Amino acid sequence: MTTRTIDLNADVGEGSPHDAELIPLVTSANIACGAHAGDEQTMNAAARLAIDAGVAIGAHPGHADREHFGRRELPIAPDEAASLVANQYSRLVAVVERCGGAVRYIKPHGGLYHQAGRDPDIAAAIAGCVAQLADGLALLAQPGSALEAAARKAGVPFYAEAFADRLYQADGTLAPRSLAGAVLTDPAAAAGQAVSLATRGEAATLDGPAIPVRCDSLCLHGDGPHAAAIAAAVRSALQGAGVSIRSFTGSETG
Repeated sequence: MTTRTIDLNADVGEGSPHDAELIPLVTSANIACGAHAGDEQTMNAAARLAIDAGVAIGAHPGHADREHFGRRELPIAPDEAASLVANQYSRLVAVVERCGGAVRYIKPHGGLYHQAGRDPDIAAAIAGCVAQLADGLALLAQPGSALEAAARKAGVPFYAEAFADRLYQADGTLAPRSLAGAVLTDPAAAAGQAVSLATRGEAATLDGPAIPVRCDSLCLHGDGPHAAAIAAAVRSALQGAGVSIRSFTGSETG
């Protein structure tokens, strides 16, 4: 019998006090690169935690919009998006390499993530940039997105992401955070969503039946007050369901 394998990724290095608890519970750490959140000190701290825990490190570049935590979609030209990703990636690489680690993948953040997921020109610019930054550098984003199509065309390794702590809409997009119930803050609810995604490939929607969602990795947001509790519940539930937890870079941790 084939055992289902899934990666757990978390957004970290964003100034949350929970990183030290959260990072050892996941297999991939998306480290903020000092634009939407964080600075060299938080990047260094998150990188050291990840390296010590054997957790894969990814860059998490976003709009330099700290007031809105990078979650707003801001006007940006494709070449500007590529430069934003390249500059933030390079900033993180310098920190991570000083710690003795390596950056394995890129996952855009917030508004940039959603723009690249919809806009083929922005997606192509980012994928082309990633292809030039380092051999084997991967992209992590939503399945079926413009970013996946661009990554495939550019020969960039792509991994599909689903969200354990968010509900979806019937069309497969995430339910907006402004809607009540869109963000799962109860660890048991997030654990249930994670098991459904990992074992059945299904996600709950806000106001309808479950929908199919392909995924290699499950995201856990690191900025909420219950982030560590949610990660612990998700990890425990997945292991209880017979799911092997392994980074898409190949490191098995449970």
